[in-house]
Amino acid sequence: MEGVYRFLLTPRWWGINVFVLLAIPFCVFMGSWQLSRFEGRVQDHRAATEQAASDRHERARPLETMLPVDKATSGRRVSARGHYGTQLLVPGRQLDDRNGFYVLTLLRTGSGKALPVVRGWLPGTADAAKAPAPPRGEVTVTGALQASETPGDNGVSAQGGLPAGQTAVISSASLVNLVPYQLYDAWITLDTADAGMRAVPATAPDGTGLDLKAFQNLGYTGEWFVFAGFVVFMWFRLLRREAEAARDAALGLVPAAEDTPAPVVSG
Repeated sequence: MEGVYRFLLTPRWWGINVFVLLAIPFCVFMGSWQLSRFEGRVQDHRAATEQAASDRHERARPLETMLPVDKATSGRRVSARGHYGTQLLVPGRQLDDRNGFYVLTLLRTGSGKALPVVRGWLPGTADAAKAPAPPRGEVTVTGALQASETPGDNGVSAQGGLPAGQTAVISSASLVNLVPYQLYDAWITLDTADAGMRAVPATAPDGTGLDLKAFQNLGYTGEWFVFAGFVVFMWFRLLRREAEAARDAALGLVPAAEDTPAPVVSG
């Protein structure tokens, strides 16, 4: 090895080299992992889109056969039979970039449980006077099966501070305190909205949509590869600076460490 590069054998540079040899594979691994997560979300989104397209032509299946709700059953067409009961409003919901609210009615089924049914969407501020009354008598409903919401999903806000007769989250955990029924841990949105309302499209299962979290994975991918490149850049920069300093010392352009006079300390 050329004398200029003898410093690579010092303990300090052994530590630097070991760090670089560990840091680069780690950054590449983490970048590849984040990229695989993004690709997985893309595949899930494509599968969910294809499933939604096929579901529109699929025969609705009985609700009980599609529970519990998971990635395979979310968005599938189901049917249920019963009598409508308590009606609630879900404010702060957008459709085609317009603000409005859902009209949510509890369907009391023969199983003894109630199924939350989003009968449609209306624009403007949530107002019970605007919401059409549900049909009377026994009805059969058909719509897309949805998993219970949690605050933060699809822009859903936390429950609290709402007037009586309204709920921010469509889930059994939030509705159990508002209605006197046992509830399914699921809800549906009707294929065809009732009485002048607009139908609410089914949302993609949690963790499958190309949302902000998915593109965060893509951003993290780029960051990890940038980190790997930065480690390599800094290693070469340190190597060049130290090699230049060693070369200058060998040519006598700068004093060697042992020739440097010790600092004078005044008493």
